[in-house]
Amino acid sequence: MATPNISLTVDAIVFGYEPKDGLAVLLVKRKYAPFKGRWAIPGGFVLEKESLEEAVERELKEEAGIEVNYLEQLYTFGAPNRDPRSRIVTTAYYGLVRSSHFELFASTDAEDAQWFAINKLPKLAFDHQKILTYGLERLQNKIAYQPIGFELLDKKFTMDEVHNLYETIYNRKLDRRNFRKKFLKLDILEELEERKSEGRGRPGSYYRFDKKKYDALKNEGMVFEI
Repeated sequence: MATPNISLTVDAIVFGYEPKDGLAVLLVKRKYAPFKGRWAIPGGFVLEKESLEEAVERELKEEAGIEVNYLEQLYTFGAPNRDPRSRIVTTAYYGLVRSSHFELFASTDAEDAQWFAINKLPKLAFDHQKILTYGLERLQNKIAYQPIGFELLDKKFTMDEVHNLYETIYNRKLDRRNFRKKFLKLDILEELEERKSEGRGRPGSYYRFDKKKYDALKNEGMVFEI
């Protein structure tokens, strides 16, 4: 039996968030065939002497000009006909960023790089819609049992901002009072002296995520569940 000729790529779903814009995803416009001119998830071939993590970091920098602090391996997609060029297996990652913190710059085989609202996506190249759907489901599941959502907020935030973030990612309404009570009961937020005042009403408290306390409570058996 002949040895199969299989190539390896990496793809990166980068979710961006802004309170006024909601959840978005980073896409690049392909400069070359196949799917020339079509929008796609950033990614490319893994070089011979680099790890998967090094490859995905390089592709993000080359195709969109960004570096992402939080990247997690998602899944490997290997359907025989997923790429018209040849048999190509891809390992997908997903990351979380504040989209306004980055100035996108497309280069190499990307013609353009833009943020797209998660509910207003163009038709994607390859099987990237399938990969993106899988990534969004992972994000929705994981944010319920691990505090990764703070990657999408400023270092200081209000409980309303946390509540709005979760509603945006879940794409459904959450009871504000119960959400606040449940989150504060976890005791992983530090209330700051600074207050946020917006128009009429009582000024809201600012908080920050206390990662050291979360890690300590987690080691003691605390279960994060929202």
